[in-house]
Amino acid sequence: MTVGDVGVRVAELGAIKESVELGPSPGASEAQHARGKLTVRERLDLLFDPGTFREIEQLRRHRATGFGLEDRRPHTDGVVTGWGKVEGRRVFVYAHDFRIFGGSLGEAHAQKIHKVMDLALAAGAPLVSLSDGAGARIQEGVTALAGYGGIFRRNVAASGVIPQISVMLGPCAGGAAYSPALTDYVFMVRDIAQMYITGPDVVQAVTGERISHDDLGGAQVHSSVSGASAFLYDTEEECLEEVRHLLSLLPANNRELPPAVVPSDPAHRRTSALSELVPADPVRSYDMRAVVEEIVDDGDLFEVHAHWATNIICGLARLDGHVVGVVANQPASLAGVLDISASEKAARFVQTCDAFSIPLVTLVDVPGFLPGSGQEHSGVIRHGAKLLYAYCAATVPRVQVILRKAYGGAYIVMDSRSIGADLSFAWPTNEIAVMGAEGAANVVFRREIAASDDPEAARAQRVKQYRQELMHPYYAAERGLVDDVIDPAATRQVLVDALDVLRAKHVALPERKHGNPPF
Repeated sequence: MTVGDVGVRVAELGAIKESVELGPSPGASEAQHARGKLTVRERLDLLFDPGTFREIEQLRRHRATGFGLEDRRPHTDGVVTGWGKVEGRRVFVYAHDFRIFGGSLGEAHAQKIHKVMDLALAAGAPLVSLSDGAGARIQEGVTALAGYGGIFRRNVAASGVIPQISVMLGPCAGGAAYSPALTDYVFMVRDIAQMYITGPDVVQAVTGERISHDDLGGAQVHSSVSGASAFLYDTEEECLEEVRHLLSLLPANNRELPPAVVPSDPAHRRTSALSELVPADPVRSYDMRAVVEEIVDDGDLFEVHAHWATNIICGLARLDGHVVGVVANQPASLAGVLDISASEKAARFVQTCDAFSIPLVTLVDVPGFLPGSGQEHSGVIRHGAKLLYAYCAATVPRVQVILRKAYGGAYIVMDSRSIGADLSFAWPTNEIAVMGAEGAANVVFRREIAASDDPEAARAQRVKQYRQELMHPYYAAERGLVDDVIDPAATRQVLVDALDVLRAKHVALPERKHGNPPF
């Protein structure tokens, strides 16, 4: 081959790659934009640092025949795979191209995804999927289904080893929906993203129910009702910017610590505003989110599942430049009680933080578990045990702060010293007890109160006695169940110092294949 021949081949290669990157046709890109969606290349440009994306298997084409497939063999086969950098750190990606076969998965398409998943695991780097596909490619039959099986198996193999993030930017139906469910975080964009196992047509045929795609499995539904989505955004641009932010808070893999930054917020800044934010009266409500924002660096809380199970707050933040996971009861929603959804939400968050070496800070103001036959019959015992299991199994540094109420089993479950918290602190407004003073007096002194000439006065006197003897703010500290009672204004300083001393914490785990959590 002559030098001239090489030049011709290089020019030919350039033309092919340029054509592939432009997409199947201008009309296909226009149709994608008409649906309110970006093209796959536009999405990748938003996700990665400029000029860092390296595509692999760009020239891959399917080899299926029948149903006209042999005449339609576009490059990429409807999925773009490769890696790039996000804020200078390597991240792997696969992204469906809805313009080609509706982003549906066939044999070649699946093999490309398997390849990039294997590379991400081998390299120890996060994996992001940009989902916009019509499910299994029907024309390829069972080979398409087998392709999904390979994805699921790799999702599980990578679980707890590398961060896995699913970004829903279009439809995701049938078995395809199980891959996002197996990953660590799911992002959805309002109006364009849907996830469901059976679509509206099947639902209507089987049950007679008429329902739209969005009402069945839209972003709002999964972010506020089912809990399948951790994050909800109005635009793709905002969504992908927040994916970048999440990646900046996570380690590359389970062998590394989360990336620390030089803090601009003084480590020992006093949090004097907390005394105004949190009423001393235990029955008065307040927004725990404002408390968290007062404590963490620059008031920046990256909340997970902000629209689901709002009676508990879970989110990532920094303290003195180091990433922490925050779990906090939310008195502004259902008085901050624990229920089935809150227990599941917090358990998943605690487990994820533990997998990726993110210390846990637990802020407690909980009146108990939500009572009622609905909760009991739906399995609040089983679901509440998930949170208990997650905390007990967590080996990362764990610090508890009790602000006000901490009653009954909910006190134990919210990372009490008895289940393994490394350090526990309490404000002077804390009330740690089996139950509230009124309820306790009604149980303990029931007969005495009933026999009294003035039951109300007798009840008030016994409530006061119970509160003074068993619920005063130093009761737990006197018994070693709280390490110190602190001024609320010192909360940030105390947490920073506690986490600093625990930074090198190491726990030797018992030898076993795995535990058996109450799934």
